[in-house]
Amino acid sequence: MTELSEEQVLAKATAGDKQAFGMLYDKYATRIYNYIYYRTGSAQDAEDLTSRVFFRAMRHITNYRDRGVPFTAWLYRIAHNLVANWHRDSSRRQEVELEDGYRASKGDEHPELALMESEDQNALLSIIRKLPEERQQLLILKFVEHMSNAEIGQIMDRTEGAIKSLYHRTLLSLREEIAKDKSGHFSLDMFGDLPED
Repeated sequence: MTELSEEQVLAKATAGDKQAFGMLYDKYATRIYNYIYYRTGSAQDAEDLTSRVFFRAMRHITNYRDRGVPFTAWLYRIAHNLVANWHRDSSRRQEVELEDGYRASKGDEHPELALMESEDQNALLSIIRKLPEERQQLLILKFVEHMSNAEIGQIMDRTEGAIKSLYHRTLLSLREEIAKDKSGHFSLDMFGDLPED
């Protein structure tokens, strides 16, 4: 089945072929996991929500209809809805996982440099998580998934022009939040391509 096109695999999956659905899972699970991880900040919750995305997709795949939007847009919308529900759960406490406290350095990198880099990334993620949900989603799709504005528009159900406008406003908001950051972690020079006021 490996020589089939994605459209053929998708057609088989929508007809109830479990092996074809497994191929779609293999192709997209990592991307969906990464998206969810950046939205939640928790590896454990990202694993759980990713499995829920694909369980829900498997249950409803026979109802899927190609409406000119890529299959990935359908998966990202399922993921977006599950993450939104996860965030609405007000009883959830923020916990720091042991594995997130210190990440082993790569190669010859000095441990202090690796720790500083990790702190910078965590500080930036903390600032991004203060942005409205749709802006977080946009940044993840743009910078983690490396999607074009047109692809993001299909997932977020907006025009490409609306995505460009939202992107511009998001970068301005991010710039303001970074400027307010008193931790000293960031210099606005890190984001040289941010739009000017």
